[in-house]
Amino acid sequence: MAQFGEDIFFSTIAELNARLKKREFSARELAAAFCDRLEKTGPKYNALALSLRDLAMRKAADVDDDLRRERFRGPLQGIPFAVKDLLTVAGKPTTWGAEPYAGQVFDYDATVIDKLEGAGAVLTGKLAMVELAGGGGYRYPSASMTGPGLNPWDVTRWSGGSSSGSGAAVAAGLTVFAIGSETSGSIMTPAAFCGVTGLRPTYGYVSRYGAMALSWTMDKIGTLCRSAEDCGLTLQEISGGDGKDPGSAGKRFYYAPQFVRKFADLTVGYAPSDFEESAAESSRPALREAWRVIKDMGFRLKEVELPDFPYGAVTGTIIRAEGSAVFEPLIAGGQVDRLADKDQIAGLKAGLEIPAKDYLRAMRIRRLIQDEFRKLFVDVNVLVTPSRFGPASKVEERLGGAGDAKPKSRGLRDLIPAGNLAGLPALSLPCGFDGGLPLGISLVGRPFYENTLLAVGREFQQATDWHRRRPPATT
Repeated sequence: MAQFGEDIFFSTIAELNARLKKREFSARELAAAFCDRLEKTGPKYNALALSLRDLAMRKAADVDDDLRRERFRGPLQGIPFAVKDLLTVAGKPTTWGAEPYAGQVFDYDATVIDKLEGAGAVLTGKLAMVELAGGGGYRYPSASMTGPGLNPWDVTRWSGGSSSGSGAAVAAGLTVFAIGSETSGSIMTPAAFCGVTGLRPTYGYVSRYGAMALSWTMDKIGTLCRSAEDCGLTLQEISGGDGKDPGSAGKRFYYAPQFVRKFADLTVGYAPSDFEESAAESSRPALREAWRVIKDMGFRLKEVELPDFPYGAVTGTIIRAEGSAVFEPLIAGGQVDRLADKDQIAGLKAGLEIPAKDYLRAMRIRRLIQDEFRKLFVDVNVLVTPSRFGPASKVEERLGGAGDAKPKSRGLRDLIPAGNLAGLPALSLPCGFDGGLPLGISLVGRPFYENTLLAVGREFQQATDWHRRRPPATT
């Protein structure tokens, strides 16, 4: 049996795949090591929903048989991964992070899981999440059947929602990469708070078949990884058209950063107020330094600002109306009262009362927002802003409080809700620390512009080592 040091759990996809091909260790040995670590350490961060060791060992044995025969299926072959517990795994519980669904079992795998297993990746577990992916609006990190997501950098801090387990598991080296989902910030937030690389793909790029629905018109499946390159390799496998998802764009992604235009020919849009007024004062030095690294890559620069729209209100109206419609049986049957967060219970009930005229008005404003982004991307190729404007909050703190600064300039502060409304791709990169807690910087582009974002992200990570840092508790 191979003996693995700590380094193995923080290796990239390419590093592990190369060692598997050289037969330095077997896929079964690697999967067993990650299963051990996930089962032992996952509960420490409230990150583990369900171990899938039995499935992992069977899949890893198949991978070893392929490797012995030199049947190489790509960079994900033999790589352990885990998924947010809103994705179905045939014959296994899929709880959606919520006690009313604790015994829920489906008889099919989500399309994303089918694709990854087809590429030879090894599923080791399901990861904890905020109940119902935050549907209805939660106010405390404890809104989860498994308890609040704890940050591997400081367990008194939140790991971020709603993909809380996915962010913590990658940060702590419990899995090589994790699948999460985002409707409005649920990949960007845990990526920033946990110091990992997160990719929110263009709406429709990745099938949602087999994933819990929260908002049909905004839900997206994405990845949390060790690096930008890992995000690209993963997206290449999970993207593609799927007739089982009505929102599928019918497009396949191929990771090819080498064909991206020269950086000198690209224009980066930014807002100075994001790094000064909007960011927490203690976070500004690290965020300024990250911005300096990006500027030194040789882009053309242009100061920009989001147009004046009520992004938060529009996002909230759409998600609440669609989410409450999805969970109407839960609400009507009274089972909604078994959720952990009282504000979320009230929000789901209230969502059923949103008038059709308000929902339609929000959708019309959304269309105007999409039109404004099209105009913005005529002169700008990539937008850059902090992923979050400060580090992770305390676990016991109420979310959405009055602690944020109130900038004079709008800047790009609302880019998470705005970008999700427009279905834009985003990449969050670790970029430094504030009091020992990670910070992230985000790149946002026009639809299907992932290769450019990943090329910039890869260059940033070649110039820095923030993505290589490890939480002290895991070393």
